[in-house]
Amino acid sequence: MAGRFAPRPTRTTVRGGHVGVPAGAVAGIPRQAAVPPRVRRWTPDGPLDLGLVLGPLRRGPADPTFRALPDGSVWRATRTPAGPGTLRVRGHGGEVLGEAWGPGAEWLLDRLPDLLGASDDPDAFVPRHRVVATARHRRPGLRLTRTGLVLESLIPSVLEQKVTTDEAYRAWRLLVRRFGEPAPGPAGTGERPMWVMPAPRTWALIPSWEWHRAGVDDKRASTILRAVRVAARLEQGVGMPAAEAQARLEVVPGIGPWTSAEAVQRSHGAPDSVTVGDLHLPGIVGWALAGNRDADDAEMLRLLEPYAGQRHRAARLILLSGRVPARRAPKMPRWDIGLI
Repeated sequence: MAGRFAPRPTRTTVRGGHVGVPAGAVAGIPRQAAVPPRVRRWTPDGPLDLGLVLGPLRRGPADPTFRALPDGSVWRATRTPAGPGTLRVRGHGGEVLGEAWGPGAEWLLDRLPDLLGASDDPDAFVPRHRVVATARHRRPGLRLTRTGLVLESLIPSVLEQKVTTDEAYRAWRLLVRRFGEPAPGPAGTGERPMWVMPAPRTWALIPSWEWHRAGVDDKRASTILRAVRVAARLEQGVGMPAAEAQARLEVVPGIGPWTSAEAVQRSHGAPDSVTVGDLHLPGIVGWALAGNRDADDAEMLRLLEPYAGQRHRAARLILLSGRVPARRAPKMPRWDIGLI
């Protein structure tokens, strides 16, 4: 584990990618698998905190595609180019043990190092502010994940447009459970089975009333439908630099800089793809670096100029620091169009 005294998670640190382990929770995943997994062992070249690295891939505490267990393992169910797969990752001595099931098992294990930040270079980051330096010191195991998958990060990011996180997480959970498929291996059985997100064709065939029941308005649903129609072209973006991949995503109507940045941060491990257009991030960055809670995107980018090339990493460290201005307005109201 990275850091002997880990800071207690707050809502802000959770947003920065902190995964809390549900101590004492029922795992819902059998210890024994009917089909033995494929296995890979990998030794990282520095500190590695699985919860921090993989935390951004979780979409809410009840995400059916992601689970962190009290034994320190992280489970992930995903759809790869080779088919659905389930990956279990856990620390084992000084190395990482990866176990995978399903048609996508080999694909997942081949890319296990990238998923855990092997292609990231945290040493390229130089803190310029005390709050950032302190956060980095406390989180030496932070690396930026690279999934190599665009659609699985893009669709939940679209669901998060202009709504509360609780609404977006609920929509993702309902749609994946309703139209996805059980995760391969032991994760797909038990009291709390995990699920693999739907294939692009399945997303395209979801009836309008099911989007409505999940609380997804026509604008977000239409954006997802347009994206899955060109899913193959979007997935090709993993072979491009992050900026070019963002530009390709933004060709799809309904996908702007906020959504494209949120996607490539995960698919590419992009250290400089800072999120603009966010309701809270400019104020958090402004408060942490300059005591300005009213900072806008332009001011945030100005403050992050010393971190050019590493602005996303700097913003994540600021979120993980937990330094956030006190709330002075009501929370964004929650609307459930499924009740209309």
